[in-house]
Amino acid sequence: MRYFAVPVSADASGGSFAVTGAPGQVAGPVPAKAPESAYGVSLPVKGALASTVGEFLRAYLTGLGEVDRYLAPGVKLAALSGTSYTDLQVEQASAVEEATAAETVPADGTTARVRVLIKAQDRAGAWPLAYELTLTARADRWEVSAFSTASVAGGGGRS
Repeated sequence: MRYFAVPVSADASGGSFAVTGAPGQVAGPVPAKAPESAYGVSLPVKGALASTVGEFLRAYLTGLGEVDRYLAPGVKLAALSGTSYTDLQVEQASAVEEATAAETVPADGTTARVRVLIKAQDRAGAWPLAYELTLTARADRWEVSAFSTASVAGGGGRS
């Protein structure tokens, strides 16, 4: 295995990138001890929160269904283009807050930070993917209020 560093420039929002030079070969990263996850509360598979997360990701990744119906007011999420996923299965869903373990939706304004591991299926096989979401309770349902790939250091989420 070889490692390369590629110089890039990002716009102010971090949403667009441009390669600004040729790559250079570098030494590989030194293994580090992973910090303990803050996501220690397992979500009930049949609960409202896990259901919303699964349905949202299925709509987002497969293009089947409306993503906007799962988003909190004011949240914008660009459509995923070129997706060829035909289905997905939630492998694990966990949260930071203890209150998320309930199967019902709590009072309006309650937030939940969730990490979900899924297996997305396409013609080539199954792909392990991970996402971090923040959901907010409103009108007896959960809505996605922030979304990012899992474990993004220093931000990178969309809200």
